[in-house]
Amino acid sequence: MADKKIIVYSTNACPYCVMLKSYLKQKGVKFKEINVGEDQDAAMEMIRATGQQGVPQMKIDDKWVVGFNKPKIEELLKE
Repeated sequence: MADKKIIVYSTNACPYCVMLKSYLKQKGVKFKEINVGEDQDAAMEMIRATGQQGVPQMKIDDKWVVGFNKPKIEELLKE
């Protein structure tokens, strides 16, 4: 898990984003946060990659998770 590159795409007004970041912090998972409300280039990258505009989204290495999907996150962190 320590060698994974994790990016969380979020906005300031998103309660699920807060939940996701809190969940990752509780698990001791280090991640980079990108606020797509402030970074339009990152927002467009996220939309191009997933076809989804909603947040939270996260990228674990080269795999995307749309929404706060604990089972999928756990699966990807264990790989």
